[in-house]
Amino acid sequence: MDPEHAGSGSEGAKTGWRWKQMGNEEKKAAIREEMKRMQRLPHNSSYASHRLRVLDKIQQLLSLPRTTSQDEELELLFSGLRL
Repeated sequence: MDPEHAGSGSEGAKTGWRWKQMGNEEKKAAIREEMKRMQRLPHNSSYASHRLRVLDKIQQLLSLPRTTSQDEELELLFSGLRL
């Protein structure tokens, strides 16, 4: 878990709700900001390199057309990232 975002389960629920309320462009902007933050961490950080790979994959998934069930599953994954 990201120590900066560690907290109670209710914080995760709030984050998930907030993520669902965002539009596609807002989500992309949040991902870009998180990528910039990760790039400021040491290059040999396994946490940062893994998180960057996950964020890159999210960018790819956001650009693909999805079914409703795929969209719901993706929303659950996004909310777990706590961006």
